[in-house]
Amino acid sequence: MTLFQYIKEQTQLPEKSIQNTVELLDQECTVPFISRYRKEKTGNLDEVQIGTIVKYKGEYETLAKRKAVIIKAVEEQQLLTPELREKFASTYDLTRLEDLYLPFKKSKKTKAEVARKNGLEPLAKMIMAQNAPDIEATAARYCKGNVPNAEAALEGARHIIAEWINERTDIRNLIRNQLQRSAQLTTKVISTAKEEEKAQKYRDYFDWSEALKRCPSHRLLAILRAENEKFIRLKIEIDKEYILDKIASRLIKSNNSCNAQIQLALEDAYKRLLFPSLSKEHLKAAKEKADEAAISVFSKNLRQLLLGAPLGEKRILAIDPGFRTGCKIVCLNEQGDLLHNETIYPHPPQKKRSEALKKINSLCDAYKIEAIAIGNGTASRETEQLVKQVPFKNTVAVFVVSEAGASIYSASSIARSEFPDYDVTVRGAVSIGRRLADPLSELVKIDPKSIGVGQYQHDVDQAKLKTSLDTVVASCVNSVGVNINTASPSLLGYVSGIGPKLADNIIAHRNKNGAFTSRADIKKVPRLGEKAFEQGAAFLRIKEAKNPLDNSAVHPESYAVVAKMAKDQRLDLHQLIGNETVLKAIPLQQYCTEHIGMPTLEDIIKELKKPGLDTRERAKVFTFDQNIRGIGDVRSGQLLPGIVNNITNFGCFVDIGIKESGLIHVSNLADRFVKDVNDHVHLHQQIIVKVLEVDLPRKRIQLALHPS
Repeated sequence: MTLFQYIKEQTQLPEKSIQNTVELLDQECTVPFISRYRKEKTGNLDEVQIGTIVKYKGEYETLAKRKAVIIKAVEEQQLLTPELREKFASTYDLTRLEDLYLPFKKSKKTKAEVARKNGLEPLAKMIMAQNAPDIEATAARYCKGNVPNAEAALEGARHIIAEWINERTDIRNLIRNQLQRSAQLTTKVISTAKEEEKAQKYRDYFDWSEALKRCPSHRLLAILRAENEKFIRLKIEIDKEYILDKIASRLIKSNNSCNAQIQLALEDAYKRLLFPSLSKEHLKAAKEKADEAAISVFSKNLRQLLLGAPLGEKRILAIDPGFRTGCKIVCLNEQGDLLHNETIYPHPPQKKRSEALKKINSLCDAYKIEAIAIGNGTASRETEQLVKQVPFKNTVAVFVVSEAGASIYSASSIARSEFPDYDVTVRGAVSIGRRLADPLSELVKIDPKSIGVGQYQHDVDQAKLKTSLDTVVASCVNSVGVNINTASPSLLGYVSGIGPKLADNIIAHRNKNGAFTSRADIKKVPRLGEKAFEQGAAFLRIKEAKNPLDNSAVHPESYAVVAKMAKDQRLDLHQLIGNETVLKAIPLQQYCTEHIGMPTLEDIIKELKKPGLDTRERAKVFTFDQNIRGIGDVRSGQLLPGIVNNITNFGCFVDIGIKESGLIHVSNLADRFVKDVNDHVHLHQQIIVKVLEVDLPRKRIQLALHPS
């Protein structure tokens, strides 16, 4: 099976589209570039479909490498027959491949290998042939050296038989199928850990049992974490007697003294070899599936967070609130540059409230502040209430901004390079302000895993998580586009074809030569060659460029066709761009060429109608219920405003303005079955919730989504 056939079998995509996409990937083209600017080649595949091709291409290549290693290993043992080579070559399932290789993975330390060295393999073969009427007497003939008696000979023979049983693919698959159908997951608390404070969050699993196939991903990950932290013991169970009977029916074909030996070998094989390895394999597969679900949730949340509503280029006063250490204030200009910083102490223990009110008012006046961003951590509500009492001369919008990951940023090398002369408190406040202006530009500076909008992100496969989250960040950055003259190295590094090293080169060139005035100038950046320019140019924007297309998503390779459209309409570019009436009437078919087809031309027209359009929503002011100061103020039946601050497979968490977020369980999102939480809410959405239940001892709040 070729690579293309393998991907087609997994995805059901057209083979021609797969071939062309793989060709582009092999030419080091990025997924955002391929999906946006090579639609004719791919058959108009989107990012998700191309990402799926990337996934299965990687799987196929990993499988091919493993096959090569296995074939070489068996060849070195001089056991590779043409039939066996063909079996390896025609296998496209990693589990099946490892099963085929199992008989050749010999270890000198196994009980079976010791028995072979003691000359007991012929006896094992006689037992399996089941034609020795008195196997005990036959075994006595093998008593020599390290085999003192017939029982020792039979035991050694059984070890060899147990290994043969373990290596049989049909028997392994029989147990796999039973695990798939009826594996039961059971847990028991470790008595010495039962009363530990940290163990209490897992107390639902102190005595738990359910079918593994029905265990949702979040619960499995919670159970595995509890086991890893040594609060519980976990077991996988199936009907052992049923399986042993099924296997015995395949092995035992006669009725003599050999039968008992085979039965003993079978029970040994099951207990010592088959069930331990296959139950671990099954649990590992369940964990991988749970990982995929958790990574998918995290990726969806991250996308929503990164594409959150920007306020835009405004003068912002940002506050990182606190009690004892005070509230750190920074003033930022429209570009996010730090103009001023200081600390106020309006809350206990200092209680310098009037001074704080005057200071905020004077700073807003002095720096012409248009909006205030308040971090949503400790003392957030108190600070918000303070700010709303300031008698501003002009209208100043007040926003509460998520602090998730701000402390990670403030202590990072990126923050130190941006603000070498300021401490972490100033850097954190700056990050809060910049997040309001443009969440995407600021959040790309933080390791996505540290933003905290997932479930069990530290328990899943970290390599897969990183790959998925990096893909999401790159997709978001390229879908919005980047102003090359203001972007940070972190933001530029995610642009298609650029990467961290070229991003640094772009910044260095910008610092030395001033702002880029055209996309053609980008080619002057050291080590930025034709390939990088091809991949990245259309995602880099240049405001107020001489050529207006330089501030659009039109690729430079298509400038000529746009120029021809303008010429044919007897207009210059500036007159054509934004002229919807003319653009709608252009007969696109006459501009089709060997390289530019209708999908690209339609994208060009769409972009020319509204060049550089940012499709993200605009930031909206939001106010929590001012009567809710703590969980003690929350009552069943209340309707409260809230902001969705995390989404999971089992529901979403909502910030209602207090320390504890409330949970809307998936069953309370709608009056019908909910397949995907994201179909009903999105991250940072402003919603109205109804309080269903308040559990004060456990500090849990159950909510329902109120139709609004």
